[in-house]
Amino acid sequence: YGIKNLNYMSYNHQHHYFFLIGPPLLIPVYFHIQIMHTMFSRKDWVDLVWFMTYYMRYFLCFVPFYGFFGSVVLSSFVRFLESHWFVWVTQMNHIPMDIDHDKHQDWVTMQLKTTCNIEQSIFNDWFSGHLNFQIEHHLFPTMPRHNYWLAAPAVRALCEKHGIPYEVKTLWRGMVDVVSSLKKSGDLWLDAYLHK
Repeated sequence: YGIKNLNYMSYNHQHHYFFLIGPPLLIPVYFHIQIMHTMFSRKDWVDLVWFMTYYMRYFLCFVPFYGFFGSVVLSSFVRFLESHWFVWVTQMNHIPMDIDHDKHQDWVTMQLKTTCNIEQSIFNDWFSGHLNFQIEHHLFPTMPRHNYWLAAPAVRALCEKHGIPYEVKTLWRGMVDVVSSLKKSGDLWLDAYLHK
């Protein structure tokens, strides 16, 4: 099976091509198709009308300035940037963490072992929309994001008191970990399907 599919999609090189293929297809393609499917399957006609009026309003605003083709290019480019931002912000806090199987731990410990924070700075807070405090986001999902930094010292103190690791990475380390994780999983795929 693996040898047959190697020519189709070489997963062991996914760390090279993922960011050219994955993010651009995530929000502009997959999310829009999924949203449309959900609205039709649930017969949520009010949401469908609001969804359609967004595009009507968008084109009414931008076609006079950029033309139809220019407006489509602008929308696609903005969605392309949004997709890359979304993938980086969400993945660097989750992907490389130890989440292989349930270790029968309490909920708080499990949240802390399956996510990490990206160190706080003005840029990181802005770039991630305060989701650089992913630990606090997992522990307090309904808390407004701009308050996570206030909860972080209390969570860190609780972790120190109970000997639970509280992992904080640099932005660069988080990005490198995503690429490393893609390479590692690609190498596992190659080993599983070609060599065994």
